[in-house]
Amino acid sequence: MVLRDILYKVNIRSIIGSTSLEIEDVQSDSRKISKGSLFIAVRGVAVDGHRFIKAAIELGAVAVVCEELPSTRKEEIVYVQVENSAAAAGYIAHNFFDRPSEKMKVVGVTGTNGKTTVATLLYKLFTSLGYKSGLLSTVENQVGNKAVSATHTTPDAISLNLLLKQMADEGCSHVFMEASSHAIHQHRITGLQFAGGIFTNITHDHLDYHKTFDEYIRVKKSFFDGLSSTAFAISNADDKRGMVMLQNTNAKKYYCSLKTVADFKGKILDNSLTGLVMTVNEQEVHFRLIGEFNAYNLLAVYGTAVCMGQDKQEVLRCLSELTGAEGRFDYLVSPIDKIIAIVDYAHTPDALLNVLATIKKLKKGFEQIITVAGCGGDRDKTKRPIMAEVACEHSDKVIFTSDNPRSEDPGQIIRDMEAGVSASAKRKYISIVDRKEAIKTAISLAAKEDIVLIAGKGHEKYQEIKGVRNHFDDKEVVKEIFEMLGR
Repeated sequence: MVLRDILYKVNIRSIIGSTSLEIEDVQSDSRKISKGSLFIAVRGVAVDGHRFIKAAIELGAVAVVCEELPSTRKEEIVYVQVENSAAAAGYIAHNFFDRPSEKMKVVGVTGTNGKTTVATLLYKLFTSLGYKSGLLSTVENQVGNKAVSATHTTPDAISLNLLLKQMADEGCSHVFMEASSHAIHQHRITGLQFAGGIFTNITHDHLDYHKTFDEYIRVKKSFFDGLSSTAFAISNADDKRGMVMLQNTNAKKYYCSLKTVADFKGKILDNSLTGLVMTVNEQEVHFRLIGEFNAYNLLAVYGTAVCMGQDKQEVLRCLSELTGAEGRFDYLVSPIDKIIAIVDYAHTPDALLNVLATIKKLKKGFEQIITVAGCGGDRDKTKRPIMAEVACEHSDKVIFTSDNPRSEDPGQIIRDMEAGVSASAKRKYISIVDRKEAIKTAISLAAKEDIVLIAGKGHEKYQEIKGVRNHFDDKEVVKEIFEMLGR
């Protein structure tokens, strides 16, 4: 493509050289540059791309997009100075890959909890309704019925637009994607055309990155502020920020709720391990998903399908047959003692509280709730004591252990958690750094029909320790221990 066409909508400060130059490829990682590439120097959280302009040119870059022009410049290279390289990367990637989001109906899902489940259910629903669809999620990316592994909740702008182009080329008509706060703030979704947006909820998370809760809210809200008047926006009216999220949007506004009047109103009639029985806009339906938090997810999915012109009855019929995303309230029952082990991605205080509240409602009698919980390293430290407090308050026994310690000392992470435990709750918990040993201990402590919650990692198939990813799958470990202990 010609450079001038790729720069459409980019906020340009100055250009040195001709924009009639032919561009073969677009990259923001200098290591991926090849002959004829355009290099975008993006200031990242850890690395500043401006440091690699020289290396990119040596590898064959013919044009550079940057916020600051290098002091020494090559005459044959075109330099484009922009206000914000990250935002420019969004528009450039969208243009270079022939604006793929405009060829499909793309729906973004944002919020602290529920993004993966809502996006996955929408993908499964529209696939079962006969549409070729795409999915971009924490667990996996799907291009039609082909799975592509996911490395981030939302990929970088170039990878994202390449995936969207692949979806458009494969004939996908609908795409459902998670829009994380990091992705919104870092302009990874800038330039995309959204047919709709969904807000699930907002609670304590990512304050290591956003610094304040107000800033976290502002970033989430900016996604809805950017929607066009032809789009729709669905918000959770029962979340205290549900109305605020849609305050300034140009999109058509809709609300879902279990507690108040809303466009998509639900009422839980029964909640058990066999699923949810609820009314959706007065229609009674049995769903295979479990828990109040999933009732909200189902309402958001139903509302989205209705906003996209689907038949209400057919939507409910298909939804009643679907299961959720991997690692979201995934449960296994031991063959002999009927111990229920629940593997869940809950890694925020609110998500952990929701899962434990659901488990309490599912209890038939005096079964114990034994919780295995940890916190990730190099992430928001302020939630650690709160996670520990929630686990102890709503469980009979708790084992603090490692999650993904990353570069941090797992023992120190656990000590940070222990600081949140009240004096009266100290007898409830023990700390075991080794995650496999912690899960084994929890199952050993369980009596017949007790419930063991293993929180924090869900679908993840690895544990990151000192920067190295080792294979670790909570569900795999549970099955192995059930067998080993003869439970």
